[in-house]
Amino acid sequence: MTVNRTIFGHPLRTVAFDVFVSGAVLLFGLLGVAAQPGGWAAVGVGAGMAVALLFRRSHPSSVAAVVGALGVGQVIAGWGPLPMDAAVLVALYSVVKYADRLLDGVLAAIGALAGAVLAARQVDSPAPWWGSAISFGLITGAVWLVGLNVRTRRLYVLSLEERAATLEREREAEARAAVASERTRIARELHDVVAHSMAVMIVQADGARYMLDRDPDTARQAVKVVADTGRQALEEMRRLVGVLREPSPPEPAAVPTATADPGGVEAAGPDGPAAGDDPQRRRIALAELPTLLDRFRAAGLRIRDTLTGEAPPLPPGLELTVYRVVQEALTNALKHAGVGAGVELTLEYARDTVLVRVVDDGQGRPVVGPAPTGGHGLVGMRERVGVYDGSLTAGARLAGGWQVEARLPLPSSAGTTEVIAA
Repeated sequence: MTVNRTIFGHPLRTVAFDVFVSGAVLLFGLLGVAAQPGGWAAVGVGAGMAVALLFRRSHPSSVAAVVGALGVGQVIAGWGPLPMDAAVLVALYSVVKYADRLLDGVLAAIGALAGAVLAARQVDSPAPWWGSAISFGLITGAVWLVGLNVRTRRLYVLSLEERAATLEREREAEARAAVASERTRIARELHDVVAHSMAVMIVQADGARYMLDRDPDTARQAVKVVADTGRQALEEMRRLVGVLREPSPPEPAAVPTATADPGGVEAAGPDGPAAGDDPQRRRIALAELPTLLDRFRAAGLRIRDTLTGEAPPLPPGLELTVYRVVQEALTNALKHAGVGAGVELTLEYARDTVLVRVVDDGQGRPVVGPAPTGGHGLVGMRERVGVYDGSLTAGARLAGGWQVEARLPLPSSAGTTEVIAA
């Protein structure tokens, strides 16, 4: 576990380094107090430079101006170049690296070069003054170029961080939109299920009223169907209300998304668009699962399906969820594993759960050409399974390929026999 220590809002290591640099400048001034021109006055100038350098990161332009003004005062006093003048180079580097505008760094470089020329004329040396001016100018130019290079890399890193943050925000927004879209689609389909149940109840109630005197046993059976269908419709209505509530935040983990089915239409039923988009509001049942598998086989998947256990009559909403999970998982397999991939589909019925497992070997060929957009892949599956208090796990396999497994609890009394009283 890494602990980031800060002081005055800045990292401790950064503050310690700046204190070290300022202390070194002050030390240069103190070491030469006896021999250097200016004596303690020069030490005072060095102390002013050292204090200013403490703020070189947060106020680089102001620090460069203060250090430059103190340096000009030193030249005017005729003290010549001193060891503590290294503060001028540090300030120049800082303004080039940290200033908001590169123009500040250019102006600081011009001022530093002018100061170097004036300081060179005060050098006590038998060599021509312009030799010292050239040396000071080369050192100043080298520091400026180093600062420019570091500034360029710093701005590049900042741009990468900003781009990553923007992509993360966009990904989260897309995930929230996908969840909202899938919940709306689930709500439409559950609405169709509830509407169908209401129609069954009306027909059975009318039949029971008609047969009440002529055939009491048939009427009694019809009333039982009305009661069972009503309880089932009430449960579906509860789930519908749950879907329409505030969506939960999407999971941060990036997952592959299904974008097309092999038939060239969006992830839907085997005969056309999704049930919520079909004008006839066609109900999808597990009886259509073989047709769906045939379409994926025609698209290039090698599917081996296994049914374990005896399939009980399922509520229409739960039946639709199982169908959609299989459809989205196979669509993901076609998109990511590719044409020719081997897929094993397992549909296992236990006493209180139904298990859907889709495993691909990941050894197919890429799908040729872009596919039209469709469902929301694992996001949609997770939302559908969650409506029925189930669990969904998905991930890569050590042996290669991808596995999706959904476990859905069965209601205590699954399904209702639709007996129309005649």
